[in-house]
Amino acid sequence: MSHIKHIFNELHFKLVRVIAEGGMGIVYEAEQKGAGKFVKRVAVKLIREEYSKIEEFRSNFVGEARLVADLIHTNIVQTYHLGEISGQYFMTMEYVDGITLEDFIVRHRETNQLVPTDLAAFIVSRICRGLSHAHQRCDKSGRNLGIVHRDVNPRNIMLAREGDVKLTDFGIAKAFDLMYNEEGEVIAGKDEYLSPEQARREITDARADLFSCAILLSELLLGENIFEANREEATRKNILELSIPDFTELRSEIDPRLDDILQRAFKRDREKRYQSAQAMLTALEMFLYGDGYGPTNEKLAAYMLDLFNEDGETASERWKTGTTPGLEQNESD
Repeated sequence: MSHIKHIFNELHFKLVRVIAEGGMGIVYEAEQKGAGKFVKRVAVKLIREEYSKIEEFRSNFVGEARLVADLIHTNIVQTYHLGEISGQYFMTMEYVDGITLEDFIVRHRETNQLVPTDLAAFIVSRICRGLSHAHQRCDKSGRNLGIVHRDVNPRNIMLAREGDVKLTDFGIAKAFDLMYNEEGEVIAGKDEYLSPEQARREITDARADLFSCAILLSELLLGENIFEANREEATRKNILELSIPDFTELRSEIDPRLDDILQRAFKRDREKRYQSAQAMLTALEMFLYGDGYGPTNEKLAAYMLDLFNEDGETASERWKTGTTPGLEQNESD
């Protein structure tokens, strides 16, 4: 760790702490130094040394950086730079002062609460907004890049202190000429949030991400993932076969119009599903704002502050600690 800190110091980065660790990388909170006492807080995602020596992992890490370089959108965590030190690649990224959607869901379970239906729909609408930008991204010649995130799950959604909702971690995304994950051989994505196409190892398109959004929305509304089982095989079987419930019968506050959105987004035949993230976003926003004033970033921010401060110092400290995009949280240094 001290060796890495020393090298980054020479690059004008001060590594403050380890805030997340995953299988192939570590994420640090860092301060980027500049002229005239300029300091900017960023996240630094560093590929582990042992994986840096494996061509497949290097290619995927570089591919992710190239893929997200021009995805500049308020609902996507921005990547600033790809660099290399002593044979290890790293990315500097937008630092999100907040929590993951997983933290948000877990907190509701801990306090025996359900997420307000309008805020649940608002959060997923912002995810759809970020996905729509990614799905529509074209190269310089105007060709659509064919981006599919393939890993839309609560760990990869950030909720900033100010109420912004941000999609992150395109590490297993696919796009023409940029990412090289082979479909048909392995299942890419977290089992509980797979689309039927992913569960069947089929070739995916952008509509796969929308099924995952439906899972997120139903989990926010019900407090549990309707497909999750004790075994991965059982979870995937549920995704392919479990009857989709009438959500108004599971929670009385769920508006039939919101149930209609869920029913369509949950269509296993993707030809009957929403055909784009923009279409699902429009449906959610018509539900949220069709009758007038609806939820905003500020409303979500105030709700989160109340949610994480209600039991004193422990919750307050969890909120202050926050988290960082792209990897499982680990606050030990």
